[in-house]
Amino acid sequence: MIKYPILKNNAKIGVTAPSSGVPSFLHDMFKQACERMEKRGYSVTVGDTVWTQEKAKSAPAKVRAEEFNKMMADDSIDIIIPPWGGELLVEMIEYVDFTSIKKKWILGYSDTSGLMLSITLKTGIATANGTNFVDVRGEYSDETTAMWEEVLSTKEGESFLQHSSSKYQKAWQHANPTPHVFHLTEETSWKTVSGKKEKVEGRLLGGCIDIIRHLIGTPFGDVKNFRKQYINDEPILWYFENCEMNTTDLRRTLVQMKMAGWFEGCSGILFGRSDANDPVGDYFVEDVYQDLVDELGVPVIYDIDCGHQPPQNTFINGAYAEVKADGTGMGTVLLHFRL
Repeated sequence: MIKYPILKNNAKIGVTAPSSGVPSFLHDMFKQACERMEKRGYSVTVGDTVWTQEKAKSAPAKVRAEEFNKMMADDSIDIIIPPWGGELLVEMIEYVDFTSIKKKWILGYSDTSGLMLSITLKTGIATANGTNFVDVRGEYSDETTAMWEEVLSTKEGESFLQHSSSKYQKAWQHANPTPHVFHLTEETSWKTVSGKKEKVEGRLLGGCIDIIRHLIGTPFGDVKNFRKQYINDEPILWYFENCEMNTTDLRRTLVQMKMAGWFEGCSGILFGRSDANDPVGDYFVEDVYQDLVDELGVPVIYDIDCGHQPPQNTFINGAYAEVKADGTGMGTVLLHFRL
C-alpha cells in the first residue's frame, strides 16, 4: 500500500540541492523565497549544497546524498524542497539511504523527479511533482501553483480536486519578475489525441521524461515490483513532461519504456506542455502521441499543466487519480489518497 506524508501547519522546510545549487549571482533570488516562506509561517533550514554550483552540480554526488540523507533522518524537518532541478541528480541516487526514507514530502520537478520516482518505486512512499522552491518567492502564487499546499495537506483516504489553469507561461523571464513570478500570457488548452473528451484513471507515476528514462534497467526503476508490492497490480496512469528532447528522441525513449515493461497495466498517458518537442523532418510530437495510442490502445491527454511551462498542477506519485479533459481545452485532476 502507498504511504502518504502530510504537510502540517508551520512546517519546517529543508532545502537541499541533490542536483544543481544556486550560483552566487542568484543568491538574492533564493533568499527571497526563504523570506517569503517564513512570512507565511514556515521555518526554513538550508543545506550547504544550495549555495554552491560547479561542474553542472551543487557538490560531489556523495556529498549531495549525505546532505539529503541527513535531512531525511532529521525529525524536525517536515518536508524537503530542492531549490530547483538541474542536470546530474542521477549521480547521487545510488548513495541515497532508501532503507531509512521517512514519511515526509519531497516536492519539486525537472531533475528532482528522478529522485522522487525512485523513492516511490522502492519504498511506496508518495512524492510530489510540483513547484520548485525558488518559484514560491513571489508576493502571491497563481491559483494553480498555490494548490501544492492544500494537496500536500490532504489526509490518507481523502480526495482533492485540481483544475486546469486559465493561462500559462511561454518562456522564463527571471530578469523581469512579476508579483507571482510567472508571466502567464498564453491560453491553456488541454488536448486529446482522439480530439474528444477523455477520462483516464489509475495510480500516478511520472516526472521529467528526460530524467526518469535513465532509471530504466536499474534497481531504482523497477515498476513491475512496485505494482506487485505496493498497489496490488492496479493500472498506472503515467504523466510525463519533456524538457529538451526532440520528437525522435522522445519516441526512442517511449519505445524503450514499452520494451522495459513500464507500460504494462497502463491505463493512459498524460504529457505536459513543452517548448521542446522539435520536429525531425515531418515527424511532429502529435505523431509521437498518435503512435502511442495506436500501439498501447490507451488515451493520451497532452499540453496539461505539468513541467517547464508553468503553472503546474501537483501530481502525487502513488496516488490514485481521475483525470478529465472536457474537449473544450479545460481539465481536472481528482486525487484520491488511497492506500
